[in-house]
Amino acid sequence: MKVFSVSDLHLSKLCNKPMDIFGDGWNGYWDNIRNDWRDKVGDEDVVLIAGDISWAMRLDDALPDLDEIAELPGKKVIMRGNHDYWWQSYQKLLDVLPCGMFAVQNNAVRIGNLLVCGSRLWNLAANGEHDKAMQAREVIRLRLALEDAKSQKREGDKIAVMVHYPPFDVYFADSVFTELIAEYDVDAVVYGHLHGKNVRVRDIVNKNGLNYYLTSCDLVGYKLVEIKELEL
Repeated sequence: MKVFSVSDLHLSKLCNKPMDIFGDGWNGYWDNIRNDWRDKVGDEDVVLIAGDISWAMRLDDALPDLDEIAELPGKKVIMRGNHDYWWQSYQKLLDVLPCGMFAVQNNAVRIGNLLVCGSRLWNLAANGEHDKAMQAREVIRLRLALEDAKSQKREGDKIAVMVHYPPFDVYFADSVFTELIAEYDVDAVVYGHLHGKNVRVRDIVNKNGLNYYLTSCDLVGYKLVEIKELEL
């Protein structure tokens, strides 16, 4: 089983919000991602989608976007990004998820010998009182997810941590999030959220011997990123 990741798909089947307003690079981007997906992914493989999936505002309106993803090969694990306003109730989402699609929200899900856990996190560059409170809340939620994965782990399992916001700042300095992740025996971390030509990014950042993978689709060439550490 191979594991891939991508994020920030920003699909808009039922709402008029084309991504090409952000630059010509977005022209036909979803077709490029789907073609790469079909070339790489087999039915037993897993694709981690680290948030910002659909521009829809309501769950019903997001379902056509989820269905388009579900039609692609492999098993899919999704999480909520900062623009996924349609994602309100975790249980209601689970009730309507297409076959072969899983969702993570401050917990862990198992697919064979792969455990995927995570939470959305928060913007580390923001320092107001509200932002500090949100960061503290996300520390609690991330620990809940990591503890859930730890409690489920069996011999031969691998653990992926999926977050939406980057867990470090623009200088890739350690944070409360990377320090927390380092307390647990995980195999790889994926994140997204970042966009554009002027952001300071690296495809892979190594922290405490653990690789953190950037998966924002425009910054990785509108292709899936293979996470070698998670191959089973």
